[in-house]
Amino acid sequence: MTNPIEIETAVLIVGYGPVGAAIACLLGRYGIATIVIDKSDAMSRQPRAIALDNEALRILQMAGLGDDAFPRLPIPYVKMHSPFVGQFGQINTAGAIDGHPKLVTFAQPDLEAALRRLVDTLPSARVLTGCEATTITQDDESVIAIVRDGKDQVRRIRCDYLVGADGAASFVRGVIGQNFTGQTYAEDWLIVDALNVPAPIDHIEFICDPKRPTPHMPSPGGRERWEFMLAPGETREMMESDACVAALLSPWLKPEQMHIERRAVYRFHARCCDMFGCGRIVLAGDAAHITPPFVGQGLVAGLRDAANLSWKLAAIIKGQAQPHILTSYDSERRPHAKAMISLAKLMGGLVMPRSAVRAILTHGLIRGLRGIPALRQFLDELGVKPQNRFRKGLFIKGRGHRALAKGGQIPQAWVRSCNGVLVRSDDALGAAFCLVGFGVDPMATLPPDLRAIWSARGYGIIQFCQAGQPSAGQTMFEDVDGTLTPRTAPIGWVAIVRPDRVVLADGPAGAVAELVHATLDLLGEA
Repeated sequence: MTNPIEIETAVLIVGYGPVGAAIACLLGRYGIATIVIDKSDAMSRQPRAIALDNEALRILQMAGLGDDAFPRLPIPYVKMHSPFVGQFGQINTAGAIDGHPKLVTFAQPDLEAALRRLVDTLPSARVLTGCEATTITQDDESVIAIVRDGKDQVRRIRCDYLVGADGAASFVRGVIGQNFTGQTYAEDWLIVDALNVPAPIDHIEFICDPKRPTPHMPSPGGRERWEFMLAPGETREMMESDACVAALLSPWLKPEQMHIERRAVYRFHARCCDMFGCGRIVLAGDAAHITPPFVGQGLVAGLRDAANLSWKLAAIIKGQAQPHILTSYDSERRPHAKAMISLAKLMGGLVMPRSAVRAILTHGLIRGLRGIPALRQFLDELGVKPQNRFRKGLFIKGRGHRALAKGGQIPQAWVRSCNGVLVRSDDALGAAFCLVGFGVDPMATLPPDLRAIWSARGYGIIQFCQAGQPSAGQTMFEDVDGTLTPRTAPIGWVAIVRPDRVVLADGPAGAVAELVHATLDLLGEA
């Protein structure tokens, strides 16, 4: 290595897929100097991930993507069919949660392109494609990465923190001595993506046939995807052939009726690291955990990582929090990631019955349980989905209002500003910590010295007032449908909300000084 180019930055992100790009966008909100590197010279045009839920869309909103940033297709329901008992399950995904559709499909290249366009607008971000990290070392003060490009040019990048978002075959994961644990599914699957499909379906369906389980779903632009499980003895070459693809698609269409965009055999995995970080190096997305696709949570989990991690790195780098808060990234994200993997494996068992007898028993039982109204609602509304609420982490435990779950996210609502414009409440909260009053002005009981400390850090103070009560200032927003006041919190209540919309603390307005002190103590600022 001769005369490497020396570069310094606050954060180095290894991997420029959708998770790495989302982290760069989120860090850009705080002006954190960031370099992103990726081995590939160009973005992949392959449509891989296909589903996003309302949580993921909310995170993309935080990152700065508008509703029209990339095409998406709302999905009204997910149906599960059995060749023996008929339709035995249906998950209702129509409508919205937190201001976003419950479930949409999309084309991953469209999302990645939108994120990259946003990164390109950030003065604090620099992207180096066609570059591979060959060595990564860290000490108590920094991380040093040796990066080599296709022209054999070497860069020595010194950073405060390094994020490994470099996928399932992560180099960074090996650097910190983490090996994946968990099950690798023995089944291989052929993925077929098609364009210009005439009269595509409007929902997702799982054909749970022991002979050939087949998930089938639409996506924007007249696309459809089929996923066919391979039988013993079937090879990649056999399944990806024109004749085999035509035979598999024959129950729906002939190949000449559409354009086959992709055909590829994949093996699904269910794995999670024992730790999501070590020292100044952390993992995100598939580098930390891999989720089977049966509940559409693979990319969603990576975006949850991005939202949880980015503000913590920014707070530490800006001197607004002590480095110890980074340990909460692992304690908050890893349990939920593992829970979602378990749910995906459970759903995989429904999609991939091992025998006709097992299919009849399992699918028949579920169909029978749906005859009980309470159980039907639980199953149809996906009550089995683990809630993204932390049992331990960076929040203040103790009794508060039951609808404001500390360690869980504050709901998002449509609110009206003082100039009469409807906005989502997350946009009113801003990018930083926010002290929120419900039908009460938090500044009225916040001592001036604490108010000065709070404001000096760029933290927000706003009030959500009742529907019908006009906003009286820039920091006052009318909750037009009562989602936040009084449904979430009673009049006279206050809460401190983290940048990732997690409730850190809450209590009556008279306790606002105590809550602010406790927050600063928790961050290590006092």
